[in-house]
Amino acid sequence: MKNKRNILACVIMLLIGVIYFAVQAQQKNGTHRATFSGKWKAKESISMGGNIVCSYAASDRMLSKTMKIAEQAGFITIETPNYEGIRMQEQADFITKEIPATLPDTAQVTSQEKLSFDGKESQIDYGRGRGKKFTVQLSADRQTMTVNSIVHLMVATPYHVNVLKQAFCYVTEVWTLSNDGQSISVQAKAKSNLFGEERSWKTVFDKVN
Repeated sequence: MKNKRNILACVIMLLIGVIYFAVQAQQKNGTHRATFSGKWKAKESISMGGNIVCSYAASDRMLSKTMKIAEQAGFITIETPNYEGIRMQEQADFITKEIPATLPDTAQVTSQEKLSFDGKESQIDYGRGRGKKFTVQLSADRQTMTVNSIVHLMVATPYHVNVLKQAFCYVTEVWTLSNDGQSISVQAKAKSNLFGEERSWKTVFDKVN
């Protein structure tokens, strides 16, 4: 009887040990899980790769080859250079300082976009018929993000460049984070109400920091 109790006690201790090490291993893996956070760079922007107008302004992240991402529990923020702001800053510096010996550091002129994982529609209103509406979904393992957007823009009318008309571009981006967390693959497809053909392309961002 005593031997049976000893065996049972050993089995219980063994099970406790197995469970303990399993929990520790899971916590360790969770701590080192790759995230979208970091600085990233691609050979070309997402928009340029598709050879289709799917950006509402020069400050749109779709036109940037670089981005800085901060991932939180319920959302991520994407920070990119604001090329319109950079040009305006350079012009202002040129006017106020005449011809400077060196141009100022314009890298701090940035735009930021927040992508919430709640699946609710968000909107960016850039004014004058430009902007976009979008929804974002994140996979259970937090390695894949899907962004569905409707981009609103104004385009010139053929033979009447001063006459603008409303256009829409329907864009789907599937962001996939590599297992080692060193690259992001963006598989995109887009279709405009001005052009019947749907375009599909891939952009890869490599981690630089």
